[in-house]
Amino acid sequence: MSVDVFVADEQTDHPVDSLRWVRLARDVLAAEGVRGDAELSMLFVDETAMADLNQRFLGKQGPTDVLAFPIDEEVVESGRSPDSGGPGPGYLPTEPSELPTLLGDLVICPLVAARNAPNHAGTYEDEIALLIVHGILHLMGNDHVDEEEAEAMERRERELLEKFHKPAT
Repeated sequence: MSVDVFVADEQTDHPVDSLRWVRLARDVLAAEGVRGDAELSMLFVDETAMADLNQRFLGKQGPTDVLAFPIDEEVVESGRSPDSGGPGPGYLPTEPSELPTLLGDLVICPLVAARNAPNHAGTYEDEIALLIVHGILHLMGNDHVDEEEAEAMERRERELLEKFHKPAT
């Protein structure tokens, strides 16, 4: 039983230390109580891809720094596509307890992170760490819609970063 974090770096604007960010994500997920088999995907993209996602899913213009896409926990009806008329010959059902928990996807734009870092978290690495923690908290159900929620989320971000993020020296 493990927490798997998958990383894809589909941009060339800024270096991404995939192993470092996988470790951070695993530590944060463990601190947030994720146990057993679970999966998280992190995708690092360029500004064009991020702007497209931001427009498509949030209706906002231009690139943003991070987007979090939680996976709904609704059970998807099994069966053949397109008619869901049955699973087909040779199908062996998987026990629900054997399926990993799919937490969701984090999409991060390193170029936007680098641009925001001097006026936000400090260094590029600090900004990426903040975005990973922020995105994971969103996947875990945290939000910052109102002031009280925002303060609680920011407090938790600081706690997790202090505990798990070691700034590069």
